Amino acid sequence: MVEKDLRSPRELEQLMRPAATPGITFAELCSRLEVGSRSENQNASVQLSGVSMNPQLVLPGDLFLAIAGANRHGAEFAATALDHGAVAILTDQAGYDILGPAVEVPVAITENVRAVAGPAARMIYGTTDGAPELFGVTGTNGKTTTTFMIQSLLEALSRPCGIVGTIEISARGQIIPSVLTTPEATQLHAIVANMEQQGVGHIAMEVSSHSLSYGRVDGLRFAVAGYTNLTQDHLDLHGSMEEYFATKAALFTAQRAQRAVVMVDDEYGQRLAENAEIPTLSLSLDAHHPTAQWRVQDVTVEKLGHRFVLRNRQGAELRAHTALPAMFNVANAALAVLMLHASGVALEDLQAALDVHDPLSVAVPGRMQVIGHEPVAVVDFAHNSDALVKALESMRPGPGGRRIIVFGATGERDKTKRPDMGRVAAEHADIVIVTDDDPHGEDPAPIREQVAAGARQAIAASGRAVQLLNVAPRAAAIDKAVELAGVADAILIAGRGHEVSQEVAGVDLELDDRTELSAALTRRGFVTVATHA
Repeated sequence: MVEKDLRSPRELEQLMRPAATPGITFAELCSRLEVGSRSENQNASVQLSGVSMNPQLVLPGDLFLAIAGANRHGAEFAATALDHGAVAILTDQAGYDILGPAVEVPVAITENVRAVAGPAARMIYGTTDGAPELFGVTGTNGKTTTTFMIQSLLEALSRPCGIVGTIEISARGQIIPSVLTTPEATQLHAIVANMEQQGVGHIAMEVSSHSLSYGRVDGLRFAVAGYTNLTQDHLDLHGSMEEYFATKAALFTAQRAQRAVVMVDDEYGQRLAENAEIPTLSLSLDAHHPTAQWRVQDVTVEKLGHRFVLRNRQGAELRAHTALPAMFNVANAALAVLMLHASGVALEDLQAALDVHDPLSVAVPGRMQVIGHEPVAVVDFAHNSDALVKALESMRPGPGGRRIIVFGATGERDKTKRPDMGRVAAEHADIVIVTDDDPHGEDPAPIREQVAAGARQAIAASGRAVQLLNVAPRAAAIDKAVELAGVADAILIAGRGHEVSQEVAGVDLELDDRTELSAALTRRGFVTVATHA
């Protein structure tokens, strides 16, 4: 059972901050950022100890960045920031007009506040290139698992490593639950400085397309950037796959990274490897890939996982194993290993760590997480068509067994992928149960119908005998899947992974797919794994 974190947002914010900062005055910051000060009547020599975009999370001594939002301007909440201890404000002209001349702290104006958030945070927290060494993983799928594998492998090498990603921010046993895949720049620089002060020499970080679009990783330079894959997702933000690709490709520039490792099993990865302006290793799951410098070969199935050999064109090799299901986890494991090699870790040191510690078998919450074996019962974060296909293909029913999937589509996100998700589910599963994901502010019934419509079309086109059900709420859908299952079947609960609450009409409802699946299996006499926390 996953326990809800009872710490307040401000307590969690404090945990992200370093114990001390180098110290910089507001006047010096404005000078270095080349932004105009409007602080003739205020003390611009005030010392800044932190920075925040969120007025609710401002701590004493902070610079408050008042940014224009989609509906409201941050300057409208300046009073809250000041009440919490903000000692200066940086905003745009519209924000300055809202603040008015009577504001009690020094104010500076810049045209694009978000664009200077990263550089400002870097100056305030004193983050520098290479300290800690940063490993950034981007792509549509596989970011979380790859970062967990990087951390596990570095720990096996006796090199402390922190994590920043979708599930958590963690280092040396301290865990902070994540809100964003990649935190805002103001928080991210604080986290990096904090981990450096703790003696953490490396950080494995998920780098989302949103973070690149919104400047969340500005001011950071990664030792190694890794690319997993690119499939349809987030087109509500990017508009097209080309724009989505261009956003991801921005990570593979000299400004943002020193070296790269790129999976070249899709056209975007191939293009990225061919055009990257930094030293790049290419990697493929295809044992005979014509251009990849490193290839995964000699793959053998071992229980739910795999053993494999990672071999380059000169004959150098690494023998590895992961107990995680699915070939895409072999890809994630290979990428993690090569990213460490690209950073300078010798092959013999990597092989010793792989042999002694089995670091690529690290359990990742909600990522192909096995809850039961008879029937096979797995919870995964797959929430787009490509991820659903790969997760379903990895499920291994027993003789005569069926694949059963429970999934839905998120509200207020890319609507174009909904029918396609239904289609691929109907093409790869025998029982398809469409339910709710996070509806957010949308009516959940039409979302389910859009997904189900894609499934119906696929069933009609293929003539396969697929059972299609539309069941809500989600807990009932999970229970229905187990009710229909026999010991030889394989159940996949997809879409939410590690998440422990479901947002419906602005209300967060407690819901953990792992808990619901475990309880449903137990009610029907099936054996579950010992823990899934």
